[in-house]
Amino acid sequence: MFSLFFAPYSQRNLAEIAELIHTAFLVHRGVVNLKEWTTADGQLKDMQFGNKMAILSGDFLLANACTGLAQLNNTKVVELIASAIGDLVQGVYNENSPNLEDSNPGDILDMDVWEEQTFLSHGALLAKSCQAAMELAKHEPESQRLAYKYGKHLSLGHQASQTHLSTFHWDTRQLHADLQPFVKSGAGELAAFSLNSGPVVFHRQIVGQDKWRQQLEELWAAIKSERGVSSAVDLCRYHGNKALAAIQAFPPSESRSALENIAGAVTKF
Repeated sequence: MFSLFFAPYSQRNLAEIAELIHTAFLVHRGVVNLKEWTTADGQLKDMQFGNKMAILSGDFLLANACTGLAQLNNTKVVELIASAIGDLVQGVYNENSPNLEDSNPGDILDMDVWEEQTFLSHGALLAKSCQAAMELAKHEPESQRLAYKYGKHLSLGHQASQTHLSTFHWDTRQLHADLQPFVKSGAGELAAFSLNSGPVVFHRQIVGQDKWRQQLEELWAAIKSERGVSSAVDLCRYHGNKALAAIQAFPPSESRSALENIAGAVTKF
């Protein structure tokens, strides 16, 4: 493996390309669905302009990434990153598919489905970028497979960690105008909502801090009384350990130590 401070130019260029692609998809995710937009929500033309800017900005970043990818002069790397972009698109499509939108929030989500969806949306780009970096360095297929494995499990472990943190750390300083779960759902119907949403914050103000704390503690206790939290932590550590096992197959070096530290940080709570 190469020195941490003297990475080949092609590999540094690949890292920039991967970051451009990631940023482009984040920008594209900022596009707002205007199908149900009303005049009460604000000026439609302003939102349309914002959507156009988000699409054009994301396309510009993707175009620059593709240009840089072509300059690497490696068809296998181009194939890997192109397939990663395809995985990202598939992940976004799955997130917004009618079947997912129409599903009942009370339905049980299979963890295999969660892992597949998480890999498409968050892990494919990192995993295949790690594999592509080994290809640029002319490493054998086994090293490429281990690099892919490291990126895959690191991303899955990180996402599991972020999911765990977002579940048990609430910040009500930011108000989200997500009223639909409360306005459109009928009595007795379950609807997904955020603890940071406006209705929840207003509810907190109405019932008072003491009662809100009691309700929150009841919800907290109900969740922690089952094995969901420990299972989520175990899942995070499982993927973190898998990432460590993959990277430790390489000879000791500064690069390996840095990657070990990254994988280790994912599993710390």
